[in-house]
Amino acid sequence: MKPIFPNETERRGARARLREVIRQVSLEFGSFTLASGGHSHFYLDLRRTTTHPEGAYLVGTLLLDRLQEYWPDAAGGPTLGADPITGALAALSHIHGDPLRTFIVRGAGKDHGLGRMVEGNLGADDRVVLLDDVVTQGGSLIRAARVVRELGAHADRAVAILDRLQGGAENLAREGISLEALFTLNDILKPEEIAGPSGKDAAGNLAAPPSNGAASPDEA
Repeated sequence: MKPIFPNETERRGARARLREVIRQVSLEFGSFTLASGGHSHFYLDLRRTTTHPEGAYLVGTLLLDRLQEYWPDAAGGPTLGADPITGALAALSHIHGDPLRTFIVRGAGKDHGLGRMVEGNLGADDRVVLLDDVVTQGGSLIRAARVVRELGAHADRAVAILDRLQGGAENLAREGISLEALFTLNDILKPEEIAGPSGKDAAGNLAAPPSNGAASPDEA
């Protein structure tokens, strides 16, 4: 399999540039209400990165590079977070000469047509890697894993763009799924940004060391 990056310097450069894009197009500061009723002074919407031309390219390229360690038969995840990721990954894998089938797991089955829970290219007995943009507690990925396993596929790995370090990796591990992420929240935000004006994170804890107070689309 042809390497995605010719050297470590190129890989680090792509990751650094993706961080810049995320900060430019996905990060906002202000006052945001979470679904839990709590509040956050910043908001991360990674769908604005995964639908951004350069962002989609960088995400797809870095994920392809990560997947080379355990190349799956197919990759996909829960709608909506995984939708733009799967498109970028499928197209770039074809360009690189190692086509990878991708799929999307619906939140609920259709009441028309074939009524499928999975759209795209997933086969029984496939070894799959699950994908998502942001992992908080891992619920969406766990539901997706259960769906694809019911169809006969094998899902024991997941890769996300961002792990918010709020228990997702531990919850996924209990389901037999190992989680990797391109970034954690602490990679994207500076300590003083996590702390905010009060010097505390969104949960009211002192933000040293940095912790996990960002809102994201599934929580704001």
